[in-house]
Amino acid sequence: MTHVAILGGGPAGLAAAQAALAAGAAVTLLDEGGRLGGQFWRHHAGITDPRMQHGFERFERLLGSLERAEVHSGAAVWSAELRDGGDGGGGRIVLRAVVGDADAADRRPVVVQADAVVVATGAHDLALPVPGWTLPGVTTAGAAQALAKRDGVSVGRRTLVAGAGPFLLPVAQSLALVGATVVGVHEASRTGALARGWLPKPWELLGKSGELAEYVGALVRHRIPYRIGSGVVRVLGVERVEGAVVAQLDTQWRPVPGTERVIECDAVALGHGFTPRLEAAIMLGCEVEGDRRGRFVVVDDAQRTTMPGVFAAGEVTGIGGADAALAEGAIAGFRAAGLAQDDPRLRDALRVRDRMRRLARRLERAHGIRPGWTAWLDDDTIVCRCEAVTKGAIAERAEVPLRAMRLATRAGLGPCQARTCGRAVEAIVAEARASAAVTGAAGEAVGGANAGAQGDGAVGFDRRPLLAPVRLGELAEPTEPASDENRNEAWPSGCSA
Repeated sequence: MTHVAILGGGPAGLAAAQAALAAGAAVTLLDEGGRLGGQFWRHHAGITDPRMQHGFERFERLLGSLERAEVHSGAAVWSAELRDGGDGGGGRIVLRAVVGDADAADRRPVVVQADAVVVATGAHDLALPVPGWTLPGVTTAGAAQALAKRDGVSVGRRTLVAGAGPFLLPVAQSLALVGATVVGVHEASRTGALARGWLPKPWELLGKSGELAEYVGALVRHRIPYRIGSGVVRVLGVERVEGAVVAQLDTQWRPVPGTERVIECDAVALGHGFTPRLEAAIMLGCEVEGDRRGRFVVVDDAQRTTMPGVFAAGEVTGIGGADAALAEGAIAGFRAAGLAQDDPRLRDALRVRDRMRRLARRLERAHGIRPGWTAWLDDDTIVCRCEAVTKGAIAERAEVPLRAMRLATRAGLGPCQARTCGRAVEAIVAEARASAAVTGAAGEAVGGANAGAQGDGAVGFDRRPLLAPVRLGELAEPTEPASDENRNEAWPSGCSA
């Protein structure tokens, strides 16, 4: 029997697990969250307002389909590798994880070996830095929504939501539903960009029109102002957020002089899109393409990566939303289990995936990050929060190779390993090099195609030696995978989400 491992318990991972099980495979699913569902279906029984959830019935059906799967929540996968089978027929995927609360001293080691793996690790918020964003009360938009969904609380009494993309709308709705006053939603993209992204072929958007109407209705009911071509360029406060400076932005997101105004608030939720979690795919050797604005795992029509037995689905292949993730996950799960591409069970998923990929291209045209955002920053603006590295310190050393810059400034070397600041650091370095007319190899080293996958240490911030923090004692635990006869020996019986 084919054994398929799934990394991630969001929409893509759950759909992949359901499909692989339906195709007759054995499935092991590992998710780092305390509850399955990912950000899209983040929930807490008895607390989450149903109005914050979309398609929750689908989530419940997916959960119900996992009865025959080995499921581990709270699983931090710290190593992923391909082993040569030794017979020319490929190898096996070996995953190592520790399971338990992140701060617990008694997490238990788990080793899984599989014939195929579906990488569905999702994405996290991309929040561009602004002066004052390290003040208490500033969160990412996703964190603000997570607190509202999971815990029924707001990040502040008066919250300003700013950034780019349609995700700002459900964030504002969630905050309003838990009792916060949302003082405004500020979309950085201007009318022209929004029109180019959303107006052509309006019939392609019919499936999303009801959802959009719901969010617009929430803005109207809660009297939430919505501003286009506007963004937060400074957060004000001493010990915590006391207000924010917003300004009109030009087509490249540079502040328009003379348009600044202060809005009183005690919390700011920033979200400028999402950045995929590529670590597992890169550790497995998968090719990644893109630039500093976004790098994604390369897949073919079967969701296969460039490595044998490794599939990818969801936001790691492109930011497309939950519907795209569900479709890609189903395709990846079926194909990982051995189904042919022309199997009738893939037909609907293939159709939905192609439609949602067109929607993803619209999203990028309408809301994609523009390079002028760095004009928000002062030289003393902290960019790397973990190591308190400023924009000026990064720009000052922009001409040296990226690895040397990181060692000199410690940008990206803190606990988050550049998950928060990596894209911003790359953008600042690229801008500084361009302004200094730096060319050649150094100029090409920041965010070029496939930068994260090359692993030469001079490009990108995506390659990390470990996928998750582990203790030395956990590394010392036995890590050899179980045999085929008892490959799930390390998994406790009756384990569930």
